[in-house]
Amino acid sequence: MKNILIALALTFSLGTAASAFDMGDMSDSERQTFRDEIRTYLLENPEVLMEAIGVLEAREQDEQVANDVALAQTNAETLFEDGHSLVWGNPEGDITMVEFMDYRCSFCRRAHPEIAELVETDGNIRIITKEFPILGEQSVLASRFALATKMIAGDEAYKMISDALMTMRSDMTEDSLSRLADEFDLDTGAIMGAMSSDDITTVLSENRLLGQRLLITGTPTFVVEDQMLRGYLPLAQMQEVVARVRDGG
Repeated sequence: MKNILIALALTFSLGTAASAFDMGDMSDSERQTFRDEIRTYLLENPEVLMEAIGVLEAREQDEQVANDVALAQTNAETLFEDGHSLVWGNPEGDITMVEFMDYRCSFCRRAHPEIAELVETDGNIRIITKEFPILGEQSVLASRFALATKMIAGDEAYKMISDALMTMRSDMTEDSLSRLADEFDLDTGAIMGAMSSDDITTVLSENRLLGQRLLITGTPTFVVEDQMLRGYLPLAQMQEVVARVRDGG
């Protein structure tokens, strides 16, 4: 990887000089002299390589941001108006944030209270939760249980169960999930029976396909209007993102 970066940096550093003349017109000895001079210069000024690598990385980052904006805009309807994801916070908020999450993801768990604080303190964020179980069978089971709760008991119960799953320390099994439903005095039998329904399978399938279109490979992933945030961000940085998007930046 280091050699690749150096080669790219050399291409960047020498691009202007190389374009000023055709090295094919040089003799073998002239080309060797030119190479020796460049090598000597870079050995004496290695910071040029680091500067070039920095510019290259910045360009790649800008390209990634532009690509993510295009992906978010292309998939906006499914992201923000799919008809089945939980919408909470301020339904009329001026900023919409979508979170793709997995109940067994440690960074999702870390972000969970911070997102709640962000929504509460800001007061003008519409947030959408998308079940995106990618960490094994227990993740899928937990998502099916949460969605079955939504189907049987409604959004409020779903939000309570979702919050509880984010702090659950035991394995997520049918027995532990059944006990959790009992603790919230829900219709446990109906919820457990609905977990394998075709409707829930469809929701998870649509979320997975959306994630594939957005090139999401991990959780949490956030979409703030048309800005994609791939991975966990501390509360302060998330607040900065929201402020920047709100200001049109």
